[in-house]
Amino acid sequence: MCDALEPVTVDGAVGMLDRALDTLNTTDTASLPASVQARLLRALERAEAKHTAARARVLTAFAAQSGYEDDGQGSARVWLKWQTRVTKGAAAGAVGWARRLADHPAVAEALAAGQVSASWARAICDWTDRLPAASRDDADAILLTAASGGAELADLSGLAEQMYHRFRPDGDDRDRFDDRGVWLGLTLGGVGRLDGDLTSGCAAALAAVLETLGKKAGPEDSRTAIQRRHDALEEACRRLIAAGMIPARAGQYRQLMLHITLGQLRGLTSGAEAAWAAAAREHGWLTGPDAEAAACDASIIPVVTGHLDPAILDQLVEVFLAGQVDHTGRTDRTGRPAPEPLCPDTRRRLRNALLGLAVEALSGPGGLAAHLRAALDDVPMAPISLPLDIGPAGETIPAHLRRAAAVRHPHCAFPGCEQPASVCDIHHLIPRARGGPTALSNLVPLCGFHHLIVIHRWGWTLTLHADGTTTATSPDGQRILHSHSPPADAA
Repeated sequence: MCDALEPVTVDGAVGMLDRALDTLNTTDTASLPASVQARLLRALERAEAKHTAARARVLTAFAAQSGYEDDGQGSARVWLKWQTRVTKGAAAGAVGWARRLADHPAVAEALAAGQVSASWARAICDWTDRLPAASRDDADAILLTAASGGAELADLSGLAEQMYHRFRPDGDDRDRFDDRGVWLGLTLGGVGRLDGDLTSGCAAALAAVLETLGKKAGPEDSRTAIQRRHDALEEACRRLIAAGMIPARAGQYRQLMLHITLGQLRGLTSGAEAAWAAAAREHGWLTGPDAEAAACDASIIPVVTGHLDPAILDQLVEVFLAGQVDHTGRTDRTGRPAPEPLCPDTRRRLRNALLGLAVEALSGPGGLAAHLRAALDDVPMAPISLPLDIGPAGETIPAHLRRAAAVRHPHCAFPGCEQPASVCDIHHLIPRARGGPTALSNLVPLCGFHHLIVIHRWGWTLTLHADGTTTATSPDGQRILHSHSPPADAA
């Protein structure tokens, strides 16, 4: 009876696999005893190991026959992404497993038998890849035997490290870098995905940074642990930049290239910072609260841009020609003197000449763009095109105001935060985009979390009182936090 249930074809095996998974996905697992749930989890882990091995075998054979070419694709990875509807990373991972198990046949056999999990198999392959090629098969066998005997992953790691030092050629003191790597991929809107393999020293240093900067900042901090670690990494990078330790930045902490068209500039006044919120959301561009937060404490470089409008240029040509009165007395439909008709080549040269004169009038140190830009104070900008004028970078918050704000508040001004002012941004209580002045009465130091997230993203408001105390109010007005007077005022 049992033999009748054995699949006799590949299609039969796939059908049984689907039916088995359908059964598990429709079973009321919550009503099962814990012992049955535990047995299912162990079985599913073995199934994942066998699935990894089976997929690698099939993919290797498929790639060897160039089966992807039948569907017009150039590689197995691209075919997987298209035909199996997986992400680029998942397709690359599947191809990586095929290559990895081809180089580690003992690991492939153990996976196929469900004797080792996929994650442990990946770790074993990564460890033995550091060894000379002639020693890898033996090392794989030793580690797999230890794993089947009950060794923990940490024990296997120590055993692999001993193998590495034993098999490393004597006198080979050259640095090896095949145990480290970091991958940063950018997706839509500049969002990134970070992955990598860290050395023990790097991992320890990073863990210390994340532990120190990733703690809860106060009762208003509702971030999860992984969200705090992300923000801690960003905070560490911002502090490194702020300390002037990044080369080729001339000590500049943060710069914003702000673009505006000449047409927009002609209609602006000194209070036009609100135009920043209308900037285009492209890779590397900020809008809304993120833009407001970035502009709060940054050096701003105004860039005035323009674009060629052929219709306007044609009007300019007609105006010019209308001034060249034909002495024959001919008139147009309106009764005005009509210019002598021009051949297409002459008209093209005239258009180019007028365009050159227009550019000279608009751009350059004495042009209209520079004149209008100089009349505005730190104007935020809009979509980029042809630069007509670029102003000098300016320090948005003078050094003496930074020092004064830090003296008044030696720590982050948000109630309850103890981050030192030396690692804080200087925040405009009334944002610059809403006409807030760069004056001491409008400036307080805020740490990265309270500045970028709590204030500019979550929408809390901060009020500075005459005695130096601050009050933070949640967006719904239901939570109000009060600080104590700064030490400098207490005296």
